[in-house]
Amino acid sequence: MAYGAGRGALVTGRTLEGKVIALGVTGSIAAVEVVGLAHALRRRGAEVQAVMTQAATRIIHPDAVTYATGRPAITAITGMVEHVEFCGEGGKADLFLVAPCTANTLTKIALGIDDTPVTTFATTAIGRGMPVIIAPAMHGSMYRHPAIAGHMKGLAEWGIDVVEPRIDEGKAKLATPESIVLHVERALLGKPLGGRRVVVTSGPCAEAVDDVRILTTRSTGMMGREMALQAYRLGADVTVVHNGDLPCVRNIPAGSAAEMREAVHRIFREEGADIYVSAAAISDFSPRRVKGKIRSGAPVTLDLDPLPKLLGEVQASYHPVTIAFKLGRDETRAAKEMLDLGVRAVVVNTPEAMGAPAAEVTILSRSGTRTARGSKEEVAAAVWTALL
Repeated sequence: MAYGAGRGALVTGRTLEGKVIALGVTGSIAAVEVVGLAHALRRRGAEVQAVMTQAATRIIHPDAVTYATGRPAITAITGMVEHVEFCGEGGKADLFLVAPCTANTLTKIALGIDDTPVTTFATTAIGRGMPVIIAPAMHGSMYRHPAIAGHMKGLAEWGIDVVEPRIDEGKAKLATPESIVLHVERALLGKPLGGRRVVVTSGPCAEAVDDVRILTTRSTGMMGREMALQAYRLGADVTVVHNGDLPCVRNIPAGSAAEMREAVHRIFREEGADIYVSAAAISDFSPRRVKGKIRSGAPVTLDLDPLPKLLGEVQASYHPVTIAFKLGRDETRAAKEMLDLGVRAVVVNTPEAMGAPAAEVTILSRSGTRTARGSKEEVAAAVWTALL
């Protein structure tokens, strides 16, 4: 990730560039999803070395895994001591990921049993103290076994990150590639926001005009989503107030400006937060709601009442570090006024960015002014870099 002071400084989203991931594959039927997971990790810049149990090779052929990773899959520990080469002291791997992890392998890892290539890699990695992530996948009855719950708790106490499975159709299904990759990024990006609580408001608000119509904006919430996910990657405990569902963070539903305002105040009052990211297109006006449905075919006049500014209320009442987003073509003066009022950074973008996959923004902070352009994910990375 990078940003610059010059116009159009380009940032990169290959967060795992230069990292080597040792990927353990065990004999769950979810092993068929490993090809997609390996591709997802490689798209983020990682090099992936797969190691498979014999049970896994009966689910998915090692050639398929070799193709997905671009490296010959390891299916046995030989005289080349592959576990030491990758996970021993000074080994090539930066992180060991077991996905999918069966109940059998999870139990063996928790008890320090080495009888497969994957468990041997795990023991070596844990002993080295390198980051280890386990993504379980099994039938729901197996996942609910008290021994499995106890082993997962014990692994967490060792500092191992267990990615919660998706409970569906009576099965504890492997987490999505997006969720697993986010956990990997969080483990390897240094956690500069570790221990920090971040609240993000994201997306549009909808104000009722009558029983069927609403007043809203063209915002899609894409920028707020990426700000929240990047905060998670950087180690924060993230809460997002929006009308959506993001992986790996806490989602608080809010459809209108009033709902968003109530939710944000409740979070700050009851839990507190260190950083507030105001990325939502919160309604400035609320129409006076008409009962029923306004009849069509004739001109209509709407009365709009101004709504309170949530950003100012949060600043005045709770004093968090605040990142604000300002929409307009020439909002530099207004942004500087916001900085004078205590906002730590202001991101100015244009109406064309609403709903678009990419943007060019100006980031104003007390340390200066920068311009970043790229995908919304890349811009979010540049904003957090500027703040940090």
